Amino acid sequence: MSRSPLHPVPLLAVGSQDAPAPVPPLLPPLQNPSSHSWASRCGPSTWVLSCLLALQHFLVLSSLLSASHLLLLHSLPPGGLSYSPAQLLASSFFSCGVSTVLQTWMGSRLPLVQAPSLEFLIPALVLTNQKPCLTTKTPGNASLSLHLCSLSSCQGLELWNTCLREVSGAVVVSGLLQGTIGLLGLPGRVFPYCGPLVLAPSLVVAGLSAHKEVAQFCSTHWGLALLLILLMVICSQHLGSCRVPWCSWRPASTSSTHIYIPVFRLLSVLTPVACVWIISALLGLSVIPLQLSDPTEAPWFWLPHPGEWDWPLLTPRALAAGISMALAASTSSLGCYALCGQLLHLSPPPPHACSRGLSLEGLGSVLAGLLGSPLGTASSFPNVGTVSLFQTGSRQVAHLVGLFCVGLGLSPRLAQLFINIPLPVLGGVLGVTQAVVLSAGFSSFHLADIDSGRNVFIVGFSIFMALLLPRWLWEAPEFNTGWSPLDMFLRSLLAEPIFLAGLLGFLLENTISGTRIERGLGQRLPTSFTAQETQKSREKAAQEYGLPLPITNLCSHIPQPLHCLCPMPEDSEDEEGGPSKTGEMADLLPTSEESCPAASREAVRSQ
Repeated sequence: MSRSPLHPVPLLAVGSQDAPAPVPPLLPPLQNPSSHSWASRCGPSTWVLSCLLALQHFLVLSSLLSASHLLLLHSLPPGGLSYSPAQLLASSFFSCGVSTVLQTWMGSRLPLVQAPSLEFLIPALVLTNQKPCLTTKTPGNASLSLHLCSLSSCQGLELWNTCLREVSGAVVVSGLLQGTIGLLGLPGRVFPYCGPLVLAPSLVVAGLSAHKEVAQFCSTHWGLALLLILLMVICSQHLGSCRVPWCSWRPASTSSTHIYIPVFRLLSVLTPVACVWIISALLGLSVIPLQLSDPTEAPWFWLPHPGEWDWPLLTPRALAAGISMALAASTSSLGCYALCGQLLHLSPPPPHACSRGLSLEGLGSVLAGLLGSPLGTASSFPNVGTVSLFQTGSRQVAHLVGLFCVGLGLSPRLAQLFINIPLPVLGGVLGVTQAVVLSAGFSSFHLADIDSGRNVFIVGFSIFMALLLPRWLWEAPEFNTGWSPLDMFLRSLLAEPIFLAGLLGFLLENTISGTRIERGLGQRLPTSFTAQETQKSREKAAQEYGLPLPITNLCSHIPQPLHCLCPMPEDSEDEEGGPSKTGEMADLLPTSEESCPAASREAVRSQ
């Protein structure tokens, strides 16, 4: 085992053949420009590493999925649903898998995993809270605990099924609205005005918004939760620079050479989760959520289809909640696009990539609502935090995560194995990944002049008000506008901290005068990059955000209003700095067609 020098390691972009990809290994100096790449040398080993990375992203997704459903079904007694909770989560897995594959194939093209988010959960809690047979307790910011009424007037099972149908209707409405926003090209028109002072407060609030829920899960057993957090920190940070041999290859006329990779950092989720889960089982600590357990056996095979339990219920209140879901989820997803591109050292997503991404996220939410899921799909902040932990991102890994989710969606019995994750594990995993998102928000401040009084005011005001308003909303007396849907819309939208941070930051950033350098709009890549590296990164970004070749050929046949979804030739030349060939994408790892000097330069830069 070797230990590399402690220098910053830049994240790398997704691969052209969607190859998996760790940080480039420590390679000896390569003299022969026709030598093969790391991926071709290691052969099947790259697929093994891809599956391990995908499994860890899937564990983070499962934690987020279980936590979201658990918070929504908090007080529902076991057996209270008319169907198995495993089937409910299997349908969510299925919709998340389909949405992830579509997003990485023809959406934003970034390696983003799709999952339920807090932006769907908060309006869903507000919607179910307004039922007459439910009372609420408000432990803190953007949090609700639901309590089923024990009065004889409550109709229990029928009430909860109606509530979930109404929430599913809101999810369908949010998907339709979000898809329409994307098809009209509105994200592409708005995103260029979202500089670091809009992104940074949103990321900070995104990292802070779930801290009370994370603490609630960790409090079920603080010992296991702290052990998991400690192991994740040690693996990703203290042992992150330690490299071990992964595979070996024999160059021509030389001895066998080993390829070293930072295995502790690349397995910084799987190893701690496995250790803590085993310890929990050996000690006989049962900290599994009862709301997601089911005394009856779930079927091994089940094909999710619309109307399985009943069709979504569309009401004026569901329409109002759906609109707030769409606005908040769109704001959150645009922040995910910008953060993921920043972590992969790509230029900000172009307008066509943002529009396609939101359109397909809306399609995923429509599918989730029709399948009966009470939560839609959006780009997952915890999974973006996992990309930062691993310091690697790959479209192939995201595809594998989507296939895993689709497979579990077809088998509720297998899905039940992953939803029985102990609660301290849920809290620990989400706590670390949310902390990484929070730190990414702070790191975005360096792009702007943070010593400017203008910028200090925008950042402080946006963050504080985004955390203050939801808290005030839940503790203030009920306000009544005289129209229930409007009350629902205001209560659910004003309880969305990420939306509030993004909205306030956007309004202040674009209404208070300031220079481009002061606002951080003139710097897009690290200043340590040379001119050649900057040009190469821009060309790589233009290629990465482009559509696959078969779909690109269809762009000339789509209606004129939908041309905002296709990359225009001038995007590559004017915005990214140079032309690119249609259908090409940049590699996370060098492919067999690339020369070894390029591979060695990437390896040197990663050190």
